[in-house]
Amino acid sequence: MKYAFFVGCTTLSRLPGYEKSARKVAEKLGVELLDMPGSGCCGTTYLETLDHKTALAMAARNIAIAEEMGLDIVTVCNGCTEVLTKTNKELKGNPELKAEINEVLAEAGKKYMGTVEVKHYVKMLKDDVGLDAIKEKMERSLSGLKVGSHYGCHMFKPAEVMEGEDPENPTVMDELVALTGAEPIEYPNKLECCAGPVMGVRENVTWSVGLDKVKTVKKYGDTLATACPFCYLTFERCQLMEEESPGLPVIHLPQLLGLAMGLDADDVGLGHNKVDAKGILEKLR
Repeated sequence: MKYAFFVGCTTLSRLPGYEKSARKVAEKLGVELLDMPGSGCCGTTYLETLDHKTALAMAARNIAIAEEMGLDIVTVCNGCTEVLTKTNKELKGNPELKAEINEVLAEAGKKYMGTVEVKHYVKMLKDDVGLDAIKEKMERSLSGLKVGSHYGCHMFKPAEVMEGEDPENPTVMDELVALTGAEPIEYPNKLECCAGPVMGVRENVTWSVGLDKVKTVKKYGDTLATACPFCYLTFERCQLMEEESPGLPVIHLPQLLGLAMGLDADDVGLGHNKVDAKGILEKLR
């Protein structure tokens, strides 16, 4: 099982623990994540509001690279997943627009064909690898650890584009958490935005909203699991800015899976987490 691995700008530059754990868990499962030579920014969720055609061209260029590789794309960023998926669907359904975008791509020696699909890492794990196959790879249990999953806004929304899970009642992250032996918890406002998107205009709102969720999860559980780099950064940084940090570990979902699969703290890049998450190791059985 092979995929073109679209790491994305933020994970690549700021979250080595996320990238490392995602690759290591994939290796454990016999999944090859192949680098996409020459890939660039996805086109970002904001750009289409300023210049829709440019945003489409940026995303289509990345999809074209995967097409040259003959592989579907796997992403580890909710925003990248949405941007690439929306572009793919829009261009597949609009031949005239597709032709316009290919005129732009021709200047870079690329051509979008519409022959591959885009999947978030967690969707790939559930739909392609399968929960039963993942469970077979578990070597240790995280029994006793209570985990609050944060899905983020873009993993399954907008629903008409991001098909699969019910956006109002997603379960995939909780199902994956349960495979580790940990207890996936329910908590108030579970599906609310991290507020990361407003950081550039109302930073105080971002930290306030993020901190509220962190404190809520701490009342019910031991750690907050994410599968989006922006959400992760929000929940971690809002704590670091407090004089008295709540001290709630924020963990990338592949880090949790990797530990239960027998990988050690270094294998999953746990030392890169800014809020100390090594206490989770004490839960391993």
